[in-house]
Amino acid sequence: MPETRNRRLLSGREYIGVDKIDGPLIFVSKTHPVGYRELVECVDWRGNVRLGIVLESSTSAVVVQVFEGTSGLTLPGTRVRFSGEPLTISVSKEMLGRVFNGLGHPIDGGPPQRSDIELNVNGMAINPTARQYPRDFIQTGISVIDGMNTLIRGQKLPIFSGNGLPHNELAAQIARQARIRGTDAEFAVVFAAMGVKHDVAQFFTRSFEESGVLENVALFLSLADDPSIERLITPRTALTLAEHLAFNEDMHVLVIMTDMTNYCESLREISTIRGEIPSRKGYPGYLYSDLAELYERSGMIKGYKGSITSLPILTMPNDDISHPVPDLSGYITEGQIVFEREMDGRGIFPPVAGLPSLSRLMKDGIGEGMTREDHPHLASQLFAAYSYVKDVRNLASVIGEEELTPLDHNYLEFGRQFEQKFVSQRKDEDRSIEQTLDLGWEVLKTLPVEELHRITDEEIEKFYGK
Repeated sequence: MPETRNRRLLSGREYIGVDKIDGPLIFVSKTHPVGYRELVECVDWRGNVRLGIVLESSTSAVVVQVFEGTSGLTLPGTRVRFSGEPLTISVSKEMLGRVFNGLGHPIDGGPPQRSDIELNVNGMAINPTARQYPRDFIQTGISVIDGMNTLIRGQKLPIFSGNGLPHNELAAQIARQARIRGTDAEFAVVFAAMGVKHDVAQFFTRSFEESGVLENVALFLSLADDPSIERLITPRTALTLAEHLAFNEDMHVLVIMTDMTNYCESLREISTIRGEIPSRKGYPGYLYSDLAELYERSGMIKGYKGSITSLPILTMPNDDISHPVPDLSGYITEGQIVFEREMDGRGIFPPVAGLPSLSRLMKDGIGEGMTREDHPHLASQLFAAYSYVKDVRNLASVIGEEELTPLDHNYLEFGRQFEQKFVSQRKDEDRSIEQTLDLGWEVLKTLPVEELHRITDEEIEKFYGK
């Protein structure tokens, strides 16, 4: 932590003794007027300092959330210093290639970051009229995303997964391979992991090191054995660095946040301790606005060359897409990529479900001059054909495959080839958009040309018989 920040904190008002300690929260009464989310220092009887922020402030009491936990603190021996300022983080371009904890402190053995720029981790709301509409295609090298759920620069596209599914592998692959075609602008990845196990953190670090992309990645790791309260600040510190890189350094930044469900669990834990009235499944009523506060920090701003694209990952409890966390995330973001456990059981990677997945901004970032002229109609045809495959499979489960028509058998073969050739790919395979679209045409050849109702005659003549 920069020394200037320590000096500033020491100049704040200090109170000796607290009234109550409950989990990660401490309660202090009879204070001066204290601001919401004001930075706080909590000093135990040994002189050890722990950072916290103000969660609630009233004329009667102040509630402080301690990031490192309250273990070892005592009611009479705890001193509380209020800084009068929000929590900030020193940011610089040199943070790329480094590994930090959830509060932005280095944990890779390197020196602490030094910078004259300190930014409020809570960020600043982007005026909607200042936003620039996302249109530029980001190539992830993954066919089922690039071809059918295209990621656009400045978009918020979450991945809805489940426990035990390979969302970490997909996230690491996207971080290694993602790039913006047709531009020489610098591209960086800010990776925030919340509540992950040590082996998962080592997997991400090792994956980036071995692929040589770590120098363009900043990792913020809040491990499972770290205080759960730290998870609430981790995405905010990561997004603060992303905002600096995008809007001060003119870089294109991809922010990957996993697992947002762990973040929401911590939010529910604090809400319960504070005695707030619970909403759906015990989550606080402000869960929607809290998630929106994070997601809406992504995007593009008029007059700035840089951008922030967000790829949050969340695990759906019991694979329930109607659970409050995926449900509310779907309202805020521009689509979703949904994992299917049955496809994972058949060895398909990535196990992306074709029909529930969508990218709402896809139509504005594909086509001639952006990807290829046949992309919109090809994606539409693949969606329509795969939808019919699902109906045929349901019918076959009732009457048996031998009772199906020859055309139905064609669709079953299309479904097998679509999943095995188009959707499934190696975890180190980086496909260009041209390779992805050519694969799409290849699997369509299992269907008669009369079934291709969403593709023009010119496209059929140019690509179908290629």
